[in-house]
Amino acid sequence: MKRIYIAGPMTGKPDLNFPLFHREAARLRAEGLDVVNPAEINADLTAGWLPCMRADIKQLVDCDAILMLPGWEWSRGASLEHHIAQRLEMRVIYLNATAPNEGIPA
Repeated sequence: MKRIYIAGPMTGKPDLNFPLFHREAARLRAEGLDVVNPAEINADLTAGWLPCMRADIKQLVDCDAILMLPGWEWSRGASLEHHIAQRLEMRVIYLNATAPNEGIPA
């Protein structure tokens, strides 16, 4: 796995859930991974959903894997990112889940 995208809920979360996105990005980078963090792509907290998703999806399609943060299944954007990743046959990793492919290899 060379490049991983982080997906999760933002809308309605305190600070748009950026602290969790940044924490996971730092952890993954410490493991030597190239990380795409939507909280870095869309640092403007006033930007609308649609422009943010367009920018995020452009980055997602160049990744090898996607890390799904807790609560992603209730997020319109993260659900869309999950769908795209599955259709593009990316590795899907679920943080704090019981999915069979959970965990990131060393």
